[in-house]
Amino acid sequence: MILLDGKETAKTIREELKAEVETLAPKHGRAPGLAVILVGEDPASQVYVRNKEKACENVGIVSVPHKLPADTSQEDLEALIEKLNADGSVDGILLQLPLPRGLDSQRCLELIDPGKDVDGFHPISVGKLTLGLPGFRSCTPAGVMNLLERYDIDPSGKKCVIIGRSNIVGKPQALMMLAKNATPVITHSRTKDLARECRDADIIVAALGRPKFLTADMVKEGAVVIDVGINRTDEGLCGDCDFEAVKDKVSAITPVPGGVGPMTIAQLLVNTVQAYREHVGA
Repeated sequence: MILLDGKETAKTIREELKAEVETLAPKHGRAPGLAVILVGEDPASQVYVRNKEKACENVGIVSVPHKLPADTSQEDLEALIEKLNADGSVDGILLQLPLPRGLDSQRCLELIDPGKDVDGFHPISVGKLTLGLPGFRSCTPAGVMNLLERYDIDPSGKKCVIIGRSNIVGKPQALMMLAKNATPVITHSRTKDLARECRDADIIVAALGRPKFLTADMVKEGAVVIDVGINRTDEGLCGDCDFEAVKDKVSAITPVPGGVGPMTIAQLLVNTVQAYREHVGA
């Protein structure tokens, strides 16, 4: 069994990006810039933002936080996004979700300049993914693809079952797998005999947010399991897969924590440097 170490892989990616930024920044008179918008006091969001800021610092990306109170109006939030769209030192805009109740997150995401959409959530980014055109890719599924590639796991010709149909992971993951010539199957809470679908899979991506949902009897011998879930339980953090029960049955598996999570942040950095290159003409 191969443990797909997202933490170490993300570290390698950061080192590569750091070298790239150190070469590019002096030539173009500035480093890449990422604006991070955090509205409210959600503890999980604050942790994510701190981790992203630290990762930016490691690579040489200038991360500028914009922390707004929970009672911020839709108008004020939109005004900030418009201001950042017009700021030439900002290459990427990250709107940390979820937003407090009463704010329209979809409207805000659509307001972000598509050329600064480093989260890959803008309808134009999603459209480009669907059409197979170059563009920003949603960070978590793109991080999964990067992890598979760096461990020489080729999805081509394989059945990939994705548990979960969210716009952030499930749907884009299927499209990215399809682009690599896999046969993706999206499953969800209404899928009949979900366990049978999983048992037929060469690759399983679990992204439904239910602790230890994927059990050993749902996985065939030699499958690859990618666990996107991060669940806080009384025993601590765990994924959507019952890791201890499944690990001896599979050929490769991601741990939680230390698997997909670090790759998601690494992909955000990749997207930010990509946006920077496009803006400075590198």
